[in-house]
Amino acid sequence: MPIAVDIDVMLARRKMSVGELADRVGITPANLAVLKNGRAKAVRFATLAALCEVLECQPGDLLRWETEDAADG
Repeated sequence: MPIAVDIDVMLARRKMSVGELADRVGITPANLAVLKNGRAKAVRFATLAALCEVLECQPGDLLRWETEDAADG
């Protein structure tokens, strides 16, 4: 998929665990893992907004577009 998810990067910058982020955002750790690992087909704007609020970042810090070639290799 050409959309890459960089939640791991922001978690490391904020020194926050997946469990803590899930609790603060209000989603299950399993659903956060699906999003974090790039397996999600969609994300609600409310969830994206909550992630940005908790991580103090912009949506572009969490999501980026890659060409299909870059995503495959």
